Amino acid sequence: MEDVYIIGIGMFRFGKYPDKTIKQMTAEVLESLLADCPVDKKDIEAAWYSNSFWGIVTGQHSIRGQVALTPLGIQGIPVMNVENACAGATSAVNGAYLGIKAGAYDVALAIGVEKMFNPDNKQAMFEMFMSNTDVEFIRGILDALMADEKKKAEEKKGKSGGEGARSPFMDIYAMAARMHMEQYGTTQEQLAIIAAKNHYHGSLNPLAQYQIDMTVEEVLKDRPVSFPLTRSMCAPMGDGATAALLCSGKALKRFEGARPVKVLASVLTSGTIPEGGGMDLIGERLSKKAYEAAGLGPEDVDVAEVHDATAFGELLQCEEMGFCKPGEGGPFAESGATKLGGKLPINTSGGLECRGHPIGASGIAQLVELVTQLRGEAGKRQVEGARIAMAENGGGFIGAGEAAMCVHILEKA
Repeated sequence: MEDVYIIGIGMFRFGKYPDKTIKQMTAEVLESLLADCPVDKKDIEAAWYSNSFWGIVTGQHSIRGQVALTPLGIQGIPVMNVENACAGATSAVNGAYLGIKAGAYDVALAIGVEKMFNPDNKQAMFEMFMSNTDVEFIRGILDALMADEKKKAEEKKGKSGGEGARSPFMDIYAMAARMHMEQYGTTQEQLAIIAAKNHYHGSLNPLAQYQIDMTVEEVLKDRPVSFPLTRSMCAPMGDGATAALLCSGKALKRFEGARPVKVLASVLTSGTIPEGGGMDLIGERLSKKAYEAAGLGPEDVDVAEVHDATAFGELLQCEEMGFCKPGEGGPFAESGATKLGGKLPINTSGGLECRGHPIGASGIAQLVELVTQLRGEAGKRQVEGARIAMAENGGGFIGAGEAAMCVHILEKA
């Protein structure tokens, strides 16, 4: 089967862009992508287009990729529309990868675009996230959690947080974090260490939505969201677009001047609901499959991007990817291992917490960072000697775990 390479990446800084439309953002990121590699639009043989909320925002529920790409000259080819919650963009990459691996295409586009910021209806912005869950199941749980938060706030005269509109995912993450704290002794300060590290990394990334360095103390003192999470431990709301161009080893020879990165593994799965309840360790299952496909182990990874919609998400995925043992994610971060200069720098982009998290675009943003690292073009946040990179991108919730997850392992070419 064909070797597969990423030969082009495109992205602009995530942020709040009330005047930009989905079509405009698609055009902007496609221009960025084509400027990054010696490929013309006519070379693209298939496209996978990731988006979650365009239908909710404007009513464009179907044929989103065709609507956004056709005016740009990407037409007359297969266009696959992808919706897989926060894992949508890397699911698009997985589709492109499999198409090339199977020999159906030589050059394929994966693109993710999302518009979430709505200054006129902030509550509606957060309610978008509800659609990334089993709505009937989760609504009752969240109602109970919110009632408990309100009771605690009244008892502490409003100082416990949980005030105002927010993503229901933060309550789910907070609940999982509290369980981990109870089981393993994880502390709120360890979560703050992770967040502060990501704010430092984000301050070095010109594409990050947040570029403000923060201390551990500042993270702990930030506005409470849902204990143990404070605002700076959570991903912000924003808009954005990302793109990756993949090609076969055979086609690579045609593109003189390309700076390719080899895809060693691209694996995608869905979550399960274990018998008797409990959390599905989807990351543990999928990372093993990715390592097997790449012929590597966690000890071979030089730099990683993991799905940190909250600081606890990074802690948990460090354990599930095998970077440390279960229950040791807190001490692992506390040791400095995951910071630039450490044993295994994680989320050198600033992660979702700082780079931003426009749902349908986030996953490819991880790959943009890792391709940049493997090319040696990351500037002040460059991981010296980086040869193997790994990305874990989770999406949505089913039961007590992610509904979807995609893991990629890349190698410097």
